[in-house]
Amino acid sequence: GHNRIAINFVWTLVTGFLVMFMQAGFAMVETGFTRAKNAGHTMAMNMMIFVIAVLGYWAVGYALQTGSRLFFSGAAPDDSLITLFLSSVVYLNVAATIPTGAMAERWTFKSFIVYGFLMSAIVYPIYAKWVWGGGWLAQLGRNLGLGHGVVDFAGSSVVHMVGGAAGLAGAIMLGPRMGKYRANGTPAAIPGHHIPMAIVGSLVLFFGWFGLNAGPAFAVDGARIGLIAVNTLLASAAAAFSALCFTWLRYGRPDLSLSANGLLGGLVAISASCAFVSPAGAVVIGLVAGVLCCASVFFVERKLKVDDPVGAVSVHGACGAWGVLSLGLFADGSYGDGF
Repeated sequence: GHNRIAINFVWTLVTGFLVMFMQAGFAMVETGFTRAKNAGHTMAMNMMIFVIAVLGYWAVGYALQTGSRLFFSGAAPDDSLITLFLSSVVYLNVAATIPTGAMAERWTFKSFIVYGFLMSAIVYPIYAKWVWGGGWLAQLGRNLGLGHGVVDFAGSSVVHMVGGAAGLAGAIMLGPRMGKYRANGTPAAIPGHHIPMAIVGSLVLFFGWFGLNAGPAFAVDGARIGLIAVNTLLASAAAAFSALCFTWLRYGRPDLSLSANGLLGGLVAISASCAFVSPAGAVVIGLVAGVLCCASVFFVERKLKVDDPVGAVSVHGACGAWGVLSLGLFADGSYGDGF
């Protein structure tokens, strides 16, 4: 029993460290896809959001989500609560980082700091409580006599859809960058200054994502770790491939930037269901996510007239919504009436 607890703690911490490393990937993706003149500002946001999020979550957010004390005050918290804090705060950080890409190149640093505290202390913890803390969304199916409520294994909705929605709201409020839309309303391309940096950042995120999805594995059945990793791999590969094909057919040539976003969109989409679907189901989820990501980028830019420099709303918002819905469509029933 002692060894089992120790292994769970070590696994939780190591996968948390992998997710923490994803911050480097986000910084490279967002900086590479934006203009050189704003590289320092974009990098600064990606560094400081982690600092702000950790403090805001420690002070208020973790207590809202788990029912523990503010600031870890009072009696010394037990080891499991402390370990879970590190695991939880890195998931929060992913959600808090997403809007920095959607609102890149337009907002002041002081506004960014206020946002970081509000996101980490209030917005994310409340939704996480609703889904992961036995809240009303988790109980929705039971209360309505429809079986499960919302099920989200590794955060397609809790982490990514929340971040994508916050990014969309912020980008709408800020308005587009100067020169993004012509007088007739058509969008003008503002290319990123360093595509190789963005691609390397995508690959860093790809690597760290195995920690994100496999981290909660012992909460269900440790033997499913292999399936979780394989489903994560297959969905991301399928999404990158479908995004590549979509752009190739539409424009006559493949688009590397959208293929990279497709890869990330597949990772977002499979996060909710990676422990509950078969490999074939993961491939289908990924194929849809890749096309959805590209279509959403065009829709957000051309129909909604929202300027999203890195495609964060589409990658995380649209694909996050698809991910949590796809679990209900493709779950293979291995866990029956519970996890």
